Amino acid sequence: MNFEIEGNLIVKDDIQQISASFQKREFVIEVINERNADWNDFVKFQLIQDKCALLDSYQLGDKLKVSFNLKGRKWEKDGRVNYFTNLEAWRIEAAAGGNSAPATPPPFEETEIPPADAGDNLPF
Repeated sequence: MNFEIEGNLIVKDDIQQISASFQKREFVIEVINERNADWNDFVKFQLIQDKCALLDSYQLGDKLKVSFNLKGRKWEKDGRVNYFTNLEAWRIEAAAGGNSAPATPPPFEETEIPPADAGDNLPF
């Protein structure tokens, strides 16, 4: 599954040598919510093997366009089954507009969101 997303680079980790034959690098972009900046998304990606170098030429704050695959895996240990999902980036390029500040979002109207139940204590 191929996807693309744009956002500002906010975390750029070093390359991690996992084994003699495997390396990975993680990074995070902030995706601006056009309706309310309090709801921006922070999306973590990983680069693997020779793709780790794709991030070298970018600095924190750069606006990026990331092409990625959605990868899901099943992992079993001691009779217990776990599932995990990774966003595996395979191309990174400067997004249109470069380092320019994000556009001012339109004014937020409280009526656009239904009120939460009184017993709802979820943080999202």
